[in-house]
Amino acid sequence: MASRAPPFEPSRPARAIFLAMASKAHLELDGKGLDLPVAVGSEGEVGIDISKLRAQTGAITLDPSLANTGACESAITFIDGERGILRYRGYDIADLAEHASFPEVCFLLIQGRLPTRAEREDWRSRLTRHSLVHEDMKKFFEGFPPSAHPMAILSAMVASLSAYYPEQETPEEIDLNIVRLLAKAKTIAAFSYKKSIGQPFIYPRNDHTYLENFVRMMFAVPAEPYQVEPVVRSALNKLLILHADHEQNCSTTTVRTVGSGGANLFASISAGICALWGPLHGGANQAVIEMLEQIRTDGANYKKYVDLTKAKDASFKLMGFGHRVYKNFDPRAQILKRAADEVLAKLGVNDPLLEIAKQLEEVALADDYFVERKLYPNVDFYSGILYRAMGIPTNMFTVMFALGRLPGWIAHWLEQRNTPGARITRPRQIYTGDTARPWVPLDER
Repeated sequence: MASRAPPFEPSRPARAIFLAMASKAHLELDGKGLDLPVAVGSEGEVGIDISKLRAQTGAITLDPSLANTGACESAITFIDGERGILRYRGYDIADLAEHASFPEVCFLLIQGRLPTRAEREDWRSRLTRHSLVHEDMKKFFEGFPPSAHPMAILSAMVASLSAYYPEQETPEEIDLNIVRLLAKAKTIAAFSYKKSIGQPFIYPRNDHTYLENFVRMMFAVPAEPYQVEPVVRSALNKLLILHADHEQNCSTTTVRTVGSGGANLFASISAGICALWGPLHGGANQAVIEMLEQIRTDGANYKKYVDLTKAKDASFKLMGFGHRVYKNFDPRAQILKRAADEVLAKLGVNDPLLEIAKQLEEVALADDYFVERKLYPNVDFYSGILYRAMGIPTNMFTVMFALGRLPGWIAHWLEQRNTPGARITRPRQIYTGDTARPWVPLDER
């Protein structure tokens, strides 16, 4: 087990020491030399500081998709894709998934440390007591068509929270809005699902835990008892923890970018939810199940689709394999693989899609094509399988991802907001359009 050392959060003097001890990078442009400072992180990550490059040379860097650009310094999450390492505030993801509850991880990411026993109980109580949404907001749900995607509802409803809980300035007021958001998001998510299937809303109860409340609001019906399966509660806890943060991904960068303009917490998080929606990001686990459906419809011949993926002119891509960051096993996927095996065994789930998934997994772990390219099953592959086994519908998968990612988004919004001297995000570009052209009157075009 990893040691429980306090998370490293470099102070201003420590950061100055890093820079003083680090070497410089030398750049030559048009025969002119320029020394650039080098920043070194607490885990040895190296970054060339180009913040004054344009002012001194008139040039900018070009990095499509920002794959090699560090947009900020952060003390929240560390990833080493080559070694398959993921840590929140210094704590290994495997330790957190095994021992922590999701509310504890929320506290860790947002506050920077694990809660004491008293703080943990107070935090859990607050996340329960603030679960109800304003009754007027039920009218908003009525305005959505039954076919509305739950992500559309979630993003709109989170943004609308700013109308009920205006932007606050003091740390205490901001803390209260953070609790409101974490507590109410699960209620909004469950209500959006109930809306989509035409069932009445189930209200949260103060005698239930965070996860028990969510599962009950999703699947219970009025006047009937509902008991949350322990194996489901455990798996869902792991899923949310493993999705809680993942450094500067598309949606997190969106939250920080929107927040850099001074937007309030709810607006910034709503923007992150929209960024998460796409199939290349949070929608990837939904894409996995849709792929498995396609294979099943085509006779469940999974080998055919493996061969299509391996073909030189590949016209098909196996969703849920490989990762942009990890060049080794995704550490989250290893944890979820064990959870999936446990859930499927204890619930006795018999689903043809899950059988196809197992067969694809077996191929990927043994086929040289996948092994050489490090195309191992990733977190999206196993999370989709788990959600389906637990009875969560496919169109709710990305919503589940959003619920898990909330504490990470909030932590990054706070960190960006509290960074001294932080400026509004304003990338540059290399213009490739037409040069200056004279105006052409309408009748001469």
